[in-house]
Amino acid sequence: MNPLMIFRVALMSLGRNPVRSFLSCLGIGIGIVAVILAMAIGQGAKTMMVKEISSLGDNLMMVFPERRNHGPVSGGMGQGQTMTAGDAEAVKRELAGLVKGVSPQVRTTVQMMYGAKNWSGNVQGVATDIQQISNWDVTDGRFFTDEETRACARVCVIGTTVRGNLFAEEDDPVGKTIRLKNITFKVVGVLGSKGANNWGQDQDDVIMAPYTSVQRYLQRSKFNNINMMNISLVSMDDLDEAKREVGALLRQRHHLADYQDNDFETRDTTELMNTIGSVTGIVGVLLLIFSVITLVVGGIGIMNIMLVSVTERIREIGLRMSIGATPANILTQFVLEAIVLSTVGGFAGVVIGIGASYVVGGLAGWPVLIQPTSAVYAFLISTVVGLFFGFYPAWRASRLNPIDCLRYE
Repeated sequence: MNPLMIFRVALMSLGRNPVRSFLSCLGIGIGIVAVILAMAIGQGAKTMMVKEISSLGDNLMMVFPERRNHGPVSGGMGQGQTMTAGDAEAVKRELAGLVKGVSPQVRTTVQMMYGAKNWSGNVQGVATDIQQISNWDVTDGRFFTDEETRACARVCVIGTTVRGNLFAEEDDPVGKTIRLKNITFKVVGVLGSKGANNWGQDQDDVIMAPYTSVQRYLQRSKFNNINMMNISLVSMDDLDEAKREVGALLRQRHHLADYQDNDFETRDTTELMNTIGSVTGIVGVLLLIFSVITLVVGGIGIMNIMLVSVTERIREIGLRMSIGATPANILTQFVLEAIVLSTVGGFAGVVIGIGASYVVGGLAGWPVLIQPTSAVYAFLISTVVGLFFGFYPAWRASRLNPIDCLRYE
């Protein structure tokens, strides 16, 4: 028989039972919708995580003082008293070939006041390099200078959340004076907005000031201890070397013997990326397993309906064989019917899945990323499912004896 004729006969056979054909397509369509959703949400989550990690800093490596334990209670990372601003200056001076920016950081929570308004928030004491390290722009005004840091100047830059709460009725907060713990600080700039991070923390609810000023006026510390050190590397390819060199320098400055453990800890964005990659990978695998199960269920539905169709059309099969149709023609026809059902369901599933992804993303506030290859893969998967689950009913139909078929009641 002509292949085109076989295809036309297959379509006509499907058209005689539109409800049954629709239900067969529906099973595959639901599976493809699940596949598209899984890929879109998984890729969107991964992209969001990567963007979030990138926003932390450029080729970022962080060094924290050792954890301090008070009895059974841990003080937490960054609560030790083993690292000073001098360590940060030494890293920047001695390892200039590996690092392009270093900023010590101290932090404290204070009551912020401007006029009759007040707001409780986070103050970070940093060096000027933090702007380059964290890729944080200043939208209004300027960032404070190295001279102001050395002079312990009472200047600061504020985040957009702080601006909204203290200066809601002001057009320009630059040049205004705010009080932090009743100490006056002059606002010299406003930071660009970064929004909330992956943990729901508002990154814009912050004030940055010279770390020397925070230590002297807000912490009133007699020491030069810092909570952490932010380091921007020239290249992440030098990460291992940078860790070794920074570790050796800090051990030398802290006078640690060979048998003593480090009194500091290092973290970098690759560790965070690996952790997040593992989590998103597990979630993606779970979603894909669910999608595969849904596709298998849809494929079994196609197989059952095709088996029923073969049983109902036994006399038709015998008649076609008696007038010259070969077993290969019968096999091809039923395989084509299964493939048509699955591909139509797959195409509908791709269209619905793309729309559903954006709807779910909009309602949940979750980013979605739909790649063209995802739609192609989903469509190919639906075709393979139809071929796989439709082959057995088609093979069974092709093996029937035409004499028995004509006698079938």
